[in-house]
Amino acid sequence: MDKEFVMFLSTTPYSFENTHTVFKLADAALRKGWKARLVASGDGVFSIVKGQLPPSLSVMEDLVGRGLKVDI
Repeated sequence: MDKEFVMFLSTTPYSFENTHTVFKLADAALRKGWKARLVASGDGVFSIVKGQLPPSLSVMEDLVGRGLKVDI
């Protein structure tokens, strides 16, 4: 059975470090060979939009290229 690590992001990108933490957790899960999924809801969606500062979209693109699944 494959293991899947599911994360839920619902906070704004500027108020908390949650976006950075979720990306680090996804990176670690993918490196371990697990499937990883991010569910972004509410203000969490703003963490992955183009032009966001800090530029989290480039990190997201890298993670998706390595297998992260994203649900909005």
